[in-house]
Order: sequence, then structure tokens, then C-alpha cells
Amino acid sequence: MSANQAQLHNQGISSQSGLEAVIRRMTTEARVIDMHTHLYAEAFSEHLLWGIDELLHYHYLTAEFFRHTDLTYDEYWSLDSASRAEAVWQTLFVDRSPISEAASGVLTALNRLGLSPAQYGRDLNAYRAAFAAKSASQQVSDVLEAAKVQRIVMTNDPFDSKERTVWQSGSGKSDPRFDAALRIDKLLLDWPAAAHDLRGQGYAVEDDASAPATLQEVKRFLQDWAVRMDALYIMVSLPGDARYAAGDASHTLTVLLDGAVIPVCLKLGLPLALMIGVRRQVNPLLKLAGDMSMRSDLSLLEGIAKRYTNLELLITVLARENQHELAVLSRKFRNITLFGCWWFLHTESMIRELTEFRVELLGTSFIPQHSDCRVLEQLINKWEYSRGILADILIHKYGRLLKDGWELTEADISRDVEAYFGGTFLRVLENAKRNRIAAP
Repeated sequence: MSANQAQLHNQGISSQSGLEAVIRRMTTEARVIDMHTHLYAEAFSEHLLWGIDELLHYHYLTAEFFRHTDLTYDEYWSLDSASRAEAVWQTLFVDRSPISEAASGVLTALNRLGLSPAQYGRDLNAYRAAFAAKSASQQVSDVLEAAKVQRIVMTNDPFDSKERTVWQSGSGKSDPRFDAALRIDKLLLDWPAAAHDLRGQGYAVEDDASAPATLQEVKRFLQDWAVRMDALYIMVSLPGDARYAAGDASHTLTVLLDGAVIPVCLKLGLPLALMIGVRRQVNPLLKLAGDMSMRSDLSLLEGIAKRYTNLELLITVLARENQHELAVLSRKFRNITLFGCWWFLHTESMIRELTEFRVELLGTSFIPQHSDCRVLEQLINKWEYSRGILADILIHKYGRLLKDGWELTEADISRDVEAYFGGTFLRVLENAKRNRIAAP
């Protein structure tokens, strides 16, 4: 930054219109660290979902499609991939207006990639041809640039045999724009199946998860994979009725958390991310689209935060009914960092409501958003919507400061915007590394 630029950067903002212009510019231009996605680097091959057909296969659109079609579930799933995409396109984009969040987001992504519906219309094959002309490598770069995302954190499951092969080949970290997060749902939620898998990977675990030798092997497994992946954090998605029962040797979830997962987090200096409130397969006929939300008992979070004060916790909860309690709980424990609007909360109205409330209660000490994307191009529409909503909220909040005579500079706003779009997440990672020294 030149001397003149630095002087302008630190110059006070004196008007509401000037304030709005600065905030719009900064939130639009900010480069994001997307701290939780289901995206993958190109090395993971079929795990990297991109293109128009994958956008149309998105499970939100699958569920919406079945609200309008006469096809049975079996008839739909028996179709080949291209035919399923064509059925969704005809039903949700041609036969009716695509005004749902999931449907309109497809059009936003297409438009920002230069595939404007004003030019391509409703011709699905025209969009397909445009995507077919692109390589996966080029599309990754184009989408990251359009979405202004600098780093993506993947969701990486060592129990997935295909993904495991990529990591074992050494190519899992071949793209520095993609970071790893070690996901351990199977370990914590289905110990019998996990134990069988662990034995297959060469870890000598017993059926009894509480056996000391088994816990040592689970720790070895977690440490091996966290180091192999260079994981930024360890994570699990939990049902809303999951409990943490300190001291209960018969409670497998607690035994594995206390005896293996949390000790490894502390030893390696990694945060533990808990995503709480999913209710799996309410309608199994919808497959991936069949999950929903449920209210959560946040005593699990409270118990862990209270017992492990040097453990950094990244937390998101799925049910709207839990959001007030979660934000208040975050105020009580500095090792809890709330993040994002997860899954069914990732709609414009919910993002606006929750983000404004969290700013009011937590200031800049939370992570407003993660994309949770499963398809690459979704980065574009999800971050565009979130940027605009956060800008609206900050214009209002900073406007109150301005009215009350508080001096604001571009540097002040830049600092805070940087925190929201990645700085707070990096601070959590740094805190976890510092706390590593205190690990038992």
C-alpha cells in the first residue's frame, strides 16, 4: 500500500453514503476462506462434482422435484444421470418458475460464469455444451475467481475407501487451495462398523471401545490421518439427541471423545468441530435428500466446553429453535466459536435473521458463513447472497456508530470484514496450536 493509499485508508468516514460505498466494496472484494464444504480438489476425481447436471442433481432440488412429479421414487432413481437432470430441469425450470433458493441459485451461478439465461434460455443442452468445453482444472479456477474464494476446506472421510486411496497415494494435498478436515462420524456414531474398518486398516481395536488398548489404537488412527491430511480440524456431524455423559464408561460417544478424539485434538493443536442437529433418513426413499433437522440438546456442547477449556470448538447447529441458546452459550465460553448457517438455515431469510442477531450478541467473534457446497458452482451464488446480506447488516450497525459520533475509518471496517471472511477462523486455528502446549 502506498503512502497516499494508507492515508486514505485511515481517513475518517463522515457520511452514511460514504460508509455504504466502503462496506459494499469491501464485502464484495473480500477473499474468502470457506471453512466447511463438501467440495474436493481435482485429484479426488469423481468426488469433485461440477457442471450443470450435478447442479440439477443437488439433493435440495431432488426433494423439490418430488413435490411436483408423478414419477415414483423407484422410477426416478432408475433413470440414468442425464435423464434425472433433464427431469428436474423440465419440472422446476421450464414447467414452473425457479424461485426457490436452490433453483434460483443455479441461475445466479450460470449467469456469473458468463452463461446468462438471457442468452442460453431454457435449452439445457446449450448449457451442457458450454460446460463440456471446460476442463475440471479450469472450472475450479474460474469458479474460485468468480466467487472470490481463496481457500476451501474439504470434508475428508478416512472410512471412504475411494478417498482413502487418494490420500495414500500422496496426491490429496496436490492443490494448495484445498485444505482438509478430518471427519469421523462413523467412528463416533457406529462403533461396531468403525471397529471392523479400523481392523481392516491395521489398527488392533477390540469390540469394547473403552478398552485402554483400543483407545490407544484409535488415537493412533486419528493422529495418522490428521497428519497425513494435514487436517485443519477434526469434525463430526451429530444427531440432536446426542449426549455427552462424562464418567460413563458405557457411553461409547463419550468414551471415544474423552479417551481418543479430544486428546488427539489437544496433542496436535486442532479444533474440534461439532455440527449438531441432523436427523438422518426421515424419508429413505429420497436417499441423500431424505435427511432433516431436529432440535438439539446443547448440554453436550456445554459439558465439553466446560470440561476442556483449552479445546477450541467450532460449532454450528441445524435447528432454528436452537440458535438463541447457541449464541448465548457462545458468550459464556470463549473456546466456543459459532460458525455459519448450516443446511436448511442457508437461505436468504434465515441468513439475514441469524447473522444480524449474532452480530448483536457476538460482535466480530463468530464466523458468519460457510458455503456447505456439494457442487463446485454453488460457491458463486451462496457467497454472493451471503456477502450482500452481511453488507446490509454492517451498513446498519456501523451507521448507528456514525450517528453516535464514533469515528470510523476504512481501516476499521477492513479489519472487521477480514475477520468475518476468514480472520476469525484463522484465529481459532492459531489458538488451538497455542493450546497444544497445555495438552496432557
